Amino acid sequence: MMADPGFDERFSDSGYERIRSWLNARCGIHYAEKKKDLLSQRLARVLDQFELDNLDDLAFCVEMGQKEDIELAVVHAASTNHTFFFREPQVLNYFRDTILQLTAHQSELRIWSAAASSGDEAYTLAILAAEVLGREQAASHVSILATDISAPVIKQAESGVYSLHHFEHTPEHLLRSYFEPLPDGQFQVAPFLQKMCTFRRLNLKAQPFPFRRPFDVIFCRNVLYYFDRENQQRTIEALYDATEPGGWLLTSVTESVRDLKTRWCCIEGGVYRKLA
Repeated sequence: MMADPGFDERFSDSGYERIRSWLNARCGIHYAEKKKDLLSQRLARVLDQFELDNLDDLAFCVEMGQKEDIELAVVHAASTNHTFFFREPQVLNYFRDTILQLTAHQSELRIWSAAASSGDEAYTLAILAAEVLGREQAASHVSILATDISAPVIKQAESGVYSLHHFEHTPEHLLRSYFEPLPDGQFQVAPFLQKMCTFRRLNLKAQPFPFRRPFDVIFCRNVLYYFDRENQQRTIEALYDATEPGGWLLTSVTESVRDLKTRWCCIEGGVYRKLA
């Protein structure tokens, strides 16, 4: 049983602060003081995984930048990857009822699911496109890039295999239509949905973003509130630059961009547009 980090001699304040500063500088992930126990518990698993003695040793490893596997493990531990299909229907409904209708005539619709976690959001968008446009048109019309800083969740997303708890908010008829039940109780995404989605590792602090072509729609949900205000501002502006004129940014309804200095035009809660 893991010892309480508050009483564990492995957890020095200096080591913790060094790692917290590294996460903010490297990834934009900001942990408030009240979340110290949460981050410490997650870092404990990294110490155990790599058989390191304490947080000072772990901080040294990430600061030196010579052990990528340890760096990736720290980033993955600090990232919050709880997600599920059809999360926050208010924003998804706008995408389905407005954006897909307005862009149906385009020869291609380029979508970026930033901070995609295990791919639930990307496949949700592909399903909605198939429902609105039909499977054949969606498969040829819509391309979805899904990125996340965590390598393990990208690997899971590429597999397209999910346990039942990912579908708590998925209508039963969509589960039957777009997923194949597996013998172990999990579900496999339909092959044509997988072909619509490309998954890659990307740090949202790697700005300007390395894309040759801008996107028509960007989803960046449930990640901005992990950034401090400065990184929120930079990320929002970088997303603007990566969007086609007339394109959309969709955030979580609980993440307000209005308080930031931004070129985005607010359409409604969680929906912003880059005016043509």
